[in-house]
Order: sequence, then C-alpha cells, then structure tokens
Amino acid sequence: MPSLWKRITFSVASVLCVGSVVLLVVALSTERWVTGRILCKTGAEIVNASHPELEQFIGDIYYGLFQGGKTKKCGLGSRRSKIYIFPKLVRTLNGGLHMMVILFLLVAVGFALVSLSFCIYNARKVPYQSIKGLKGLYLWNAIAALFGALGVLCFLAAVRHHGLTERVANHRENLFVLVVLDDSLDWSFWLGVGSIATHFAVCGVIAMSRIKLPKPETKKPEEPTISALDLLY
Repeated sequence: MPSLWKRITFSVASVLCVGSVVLLVVALSTERWVTGRILCKTGAEIVNASHPELEQFIGDIYYGLFQGGKTKKCGLGSRRSKIYIFPKLVRTLNGGLHMMVILFLLVAVGFALVSLSFCIYNARKVPYQSIKGLKGLYLWNAIAALFGALGVLCFLAAVRHHGLTERVANHRENLFVLVVLDDSLDWSFWLGVGSIATHFAVCGVIAMSRIKLPKPETKKPEEPTISALDLLY
C-alpha cells in the first residue's frame, strides 16, 4: 500500500489528467479556434466605398476544426451562414494537414487517458514493474504533451502559412470575394495549449511523490529505574 503522501500526489495527478482530457475534448468540439474580420471586397468596389464607408462591408468569421460561421456584409445587409468543414470544404483546404491536427489531438486524448489509469493504479498499489510506476507516467505524459503540441503547431501552420481563414471565408462564394482583414487565435485553441501545460504539471506532481516526508517519532514511555537503595527498602 502506498504511503499517504504518494496517495495524495497521485490523486492530484489523476485530477490533472482528467482536466487535460476535458480541455482537449472541449477544444475539439467547439468553434472558436480562430475569429476574425472579413471585408466584402466585391461590394466595396461596386460602390467605390471610401474609408469611412468600408465599415458597412466588414463582417466577422469564426471556425473550429469541424464547423464555424460567418457574417458577411456586401451592401445587402448582414447575412449569416454556417460553415461546415466536412465533407466538402476540407477538400479545398490542405486536407492532409487538417486531418493531422485532428488525429494528433485524438492521440493526445488517448495517452492522457492512459496516464490517468496509471495514476489511479499508483495511488492504490505499489507497482512491481518500473513501466507501471514513475517512469511509465513520465513516458505517457510526455507522449500526450508531444502529440498535443504537434496538433497545435500543425493548426498554427495552416492558419499562418496556408491561408486557412481566407479559404474558409471564400468557400462557396461565387459572386463575392471576401478578404480577411485580421484573424486571431481564440479560446478553443488556447484550451489545447492549456492541455499541454497540464501534462507538464502532472510530471511535476509525480516528481513530488518521491519526496520522503519525516515520520512522526513516538516517544517510548520511560521505564522506572531501580537503584540499590530501593532494593534495601
């Protein structure tokens, strides 16, 4: 049976692993990886809009790994539309890179669950094999953090170097050309980054489990001493 300190540290590590899984699942399922502003270039050119009038042609866009939405203003008022990455839009994107992002994040979820199971095991029992102990926990958390980082970096490369936002904005736009004025990474993306940081925190907590706390000393009751004079009496 592990000591009380080890049970506490591995229980905290288990909670952190659950947090990492939750962060990744929420990041995968939400639509706020990127938000930005889009200009309806065609509408602005038709009316020869000047700088103050351009505000009437500026809409917004947001999207995640599976879906999103946009509001375009092309002189006919605001028009909202839903964006679905699969099955058609992904063909116009760098499909391989987009699938790698999803795959890497799913693998990270899998190894986070493996790390969780090993944390629970170590909180209940003392492992006989090193791969089931601290070395295994370091390994699983390192792999989960690695795949999470690869997924985040691949998505960042798609946004910054492959014009992902502009391709998403102009999908199925036959009459109008939309120009991305600015885009930024939103909270869904940072949830993925937070999941990576959680695994480093898990490794720190696991390292703390090796600290040996001093055991409280129990004082033994003093035995009465019998001297030679006591024996005479």
